Amino acid sequence: MTPASLPSSLSHCELRLGIDTGGTYTDAVLVNSSDQVVAGVKALTTHSDLAVGIGSALTQLPRFELGSVGLVSLSTTLATNAVVEGQGAPVGLILAGYSSTQAERANLEQIVRDGHLLLLDGSHDATGSESSPLDLDTARRAVVEWHDKVSAIGVSAIFGVRNPTHEIALREMIRTQTNLPITCGHELASSLDAPRRAVTVAINASLIPFISKLIRSVQRILGDLSISAPLMVVKGDGSLVRAEIALQRPVETVISGPAASVIGACHLSRSQTAIIADMGGTTTDIAIVTDGQPDISDQAALIGDWRPMVETIRVLSVGLGGDSEARFKGGRGLALGPRRVVPMSLLGHEYPTVLADLEAQLSAPPTLRSNRFALQLHVDQSQLTQMSHLEREVWQRLAEGPLEMETLSQENRQQAKAIATLVRKGIVIYSGFTPSDAAHVLQYTNHWSENSAELAAKIWAKQMRHVYGWGTFQPGDAKAPSRVVHEMVIRQIMNNLVNACLSVEGNDEHPTVLRRVSEVLTGWLTAERSTKSKLFSVHFQKNRKLVAVGAPAHLYYPDVSGNLGLNLEIPAHADAANAVGAVVGSVTQREHMSITQPTLGLFRAHDEQGPADFTILKEAIQFAESTTATRARAKAHSAGAATIELVTEHMQTSVEPDDLSDEVFFECRVTSTASGRPSMPGRRDDGPAIALSQEN
Repeated sequence: MTPASLPSSLSHCELRLGIDTGGTYTDAVLVNSSDQVVAGVKALTTHSDLAVGIGSALTQLPRFELGSVGLVSLSTTLATNAVVEGQGAPVGLILAGYSSTQAERANLEQIVRDGHLLLLDGSHDATGSESSPLDLDTARRAVVEWHDKVSAIGVSAIFGVRNPTHEIALREMIRTQTNLPITCGHELASSLDAPRRAVTVAINASLIPFISKLIRSVQRILGDLSISAPLMVVKGDGSLVRAEIALQRPVETVISGPAASVIGACHLSRSQTAIIADMGGTTTDIAIVTDGQPDISDQAALIGDWRPMVETIRVLSVGLGGDSEARFKGGRGLALGPRRVVPMSLLGHEYPTVLADLEAQLSAPPTLRSNRFALQLHVDQSQLTQMSHLEREVWQRLAEGPLEMETLSQENRQQAKAIATLVRKGIVIYSGFTPSDAAHVLQYTNHWSENSAELAAKIWAKQMRHVYGWGTFQPGDAKAPSRVVHEMVIRQIMNNLVNACLSVEGNDEHPTVLRRVSEVLTGWLTAERSTKSKLFSVHFQKNRKLVAVGAPAHLYYPDVSGNLGLNLEIPAHADAANAVGAVVGSVTQREHMSITQPTLGLFRAHDEQGPADFTILKEAIQFAESTTATRARAKAHSAGAATIELVTEHMQTSVEPDDLSDEVFFECRVTSTASGRPSMPGRRDDGPAIALSQEN
């Protein structure tokens, strides 16, 4: 997308600026008061300093119109990418009342590294009553030990959503010992499932430095451009929230980018019933939209190996993008991703001197490190302070430009190992052969270095054949290996589309089986396109089209849709759907409260300030409705909403009465949802909340 001169009729309109910082590109769009895209630009994301890429994008927009911007909204895939690639910042995690089995089930090793995990005495039971006292002294000693080794601390207590007093006590103690950010489970989740709540807390804590750096980068650039509009961030459910709130709860932005792409794709295509697919540099994100509504659930976000307990649009996010590494994977042969690498075509575009290195690699015998260069990424201050002398040494070398790993491993193997350690920590990235490179070789795109892509394809084919014994490519042939990679991307997209459709309504409890079934069904769907037999038919709903967005969409989805028999739409501005979705959404805040009956005739409302007991169910429900409504309204206002609409509903679980017994009450869950358009300075649409009440 290129910047456009805005018509004079738009010069005094309210403009909104949408920004999406992705793993590869940073997009920026200007949207007018009629929700029309009037200008859009794209720049490379600069991971070592996000402000550079953001500034490069914004300075391409019509400068004379930036003063008319009344709202800035940001979506990002960086949080999702960090989780998928296991590259969150180091955190400390305190789990009160958890057993070692529960901690193991949470699969926290990649999030909580270097032993900064404490299982602590102290717990409540399902009714919210304390079953064992909290061991604050042990927790205090751990915090003192961790304070200069971690970037944030997370706290989760058994049945903390039924009684958060242990989490609150730990939070207050931690504040007396350190200024590190603190995340508590009851502040993020309202449902039971201790292992998932621990995962949610750990991810939130690990993402705080990432989101903090991104938001501060945007704020600094906006200030440089004299843009004083409020800054908002897209949440995983597609709604917007003020940046200050996102800084406290970054886990809610875990699929911010994918959610924004769903909202943006629906807006750009005007589709009400569709399969939405967004392909970026690192991930492919797929969502199902029916009657204009994506499915929202706290069970929906499956990111890599984890399912954080946050309300999000149900999106299947997989590590398949234009920058996914094409690699050998044992008996499976060729694999793509999930690790993102710097495409060789981009490396050669940014650093032309590597062409000579690639020529030398092509002439030499291939190794495990062929096509591999190392480059700096972002770094957190705590990671810098924990670097060994050797790691600091190579970090300083990387500041001067990419290092060829084969040469380095021969000259200084210890430095090469130090770089591998920094890659695992997420602050250095390798280069490699990718689908983007294959597309350059096949002349489907040409925005980076075609020479680098062609050399890399030849080197990669030689490596596959002589190092791994895979492939039968002719020496010097770049197109054949590139076609193999390109066609594998198409197959994987097809498999994931079928997988996402099978996963609708939560049918994803057995992901391995689901993946295998998806592969079989994809084969049948593809075969049906070339056979006349109608004895058995597999097909998608006739009224459901495929809407594809993202910069690489045009490279793969025409073949994907043709093979699967789906009608395809790639709307205008599809390459910036995330940025569009960032500014056409609304502010939404939800508050939940559960009511249980611990003993006959006693109804307990599990408030975040502590349980409240009632002897009359109606009074407990009224308390929950009033409390959640007040909090939802206040949170929506704090999140940046103008006129607020409030809906309160409750779902009650009970056994129906019969001729021998009365109704038996088990539980009631009260939810208040407050929503409204984002507030813009000078717009007179602030007003009182409109309250609605529903019962289910």
